[in-house]
Amino acid sequence: MSSSSSPSPSSSRAQSQIQSPPYPSAAKISDSQCYPQYTASLKCLEEFNADKSKCQQHFDVYKECKKKEILKCP
Repeated sequence: MSSSSSPSPSSSRAQSQIQSPPYPSAAKISDSQCYPQYTASLKCLEEFNADKSKCQQHFDVYKECKKKEILKCP
């Protein structure tokens, strides 16, 4: 039995996940001014078993926040 010195596939995957994501904005959702609205939408979906019709108000508030956030970008 010889031991291999090459990295295992799982460690290679872990290393590739550390690199920046393909969509930089996705990594910054928690830095967004709209993060509270985003999390409220997700919590609503959890509370109402993914019934989107019960959470429309949360979606609308988040959508408006994102529009304002985009307008503020230089």
